[in-house]
Amino acid sequence: MEYEEITHKIIGAAYKVFNTLGFVFLESVYKKAMIIELTKSNLRVEAEKPFRVYYDNQVVGDFYVDLFVEEVVIVELKSVQNLLKEHEVQLVNYLNGLKKEIGLLINFSPSGVEIKRKYRKPSEAK
Repeated sequence: MEYEEITHKIIGAAYKVFNTLGFVFLESVYKKAMIIELTKSNLRVEAEKPFRVYYDNQVVGDFYVDLFVEEVVIVELKSVQNLLKEHEVQLVNYLNGLKKEIGLLINFSPSGVEIKRKYRKPSEAK
């Protein structure tokens, strides 16, 4: 399955979750609902997936991503009023540190679902 198909299913799941729950819950509630929807879409999803972070080819720590889908897409979930540039930078840093190519930043906000697609290599953006 290609990135585009996977991210399309993830985004569809986010809208379904938001249309059902709205904006009033903590991120952990949305995470559990997303796992249910992604599993129903026949996607493999891992919550709080641990990764090792490297610096100069040495392990400097462990990091846990909110959702890791089909072993390729990192999904960072938020439930805030507005996404900030810092949230986007954080996701790109995760992609770089974990050497993964694509990530989605999904915010369940009062005005609806906000989604930012980020790539480790900007040339991959379409």
